[in-house]
Amino acid sequence: MLKEGDKAPEIKLQTDTGEPFQLSKLKGQKVVLYFYPRADTPG
Repeated sequence: MLKEGDKAPEIKLQTDTGEPFQLSKLKGQKVVLYFYPRADTPG
């Protein structure tokens, strides 16, 4: 489980337009990450 201040894990995925996205390519920039809770769980 990540805690506030932890480094984010590497994330690689395709965007909705099919473009590749890699979180590490944003290193040095300000980024806000939001992790959605699992479906049908509190929180």
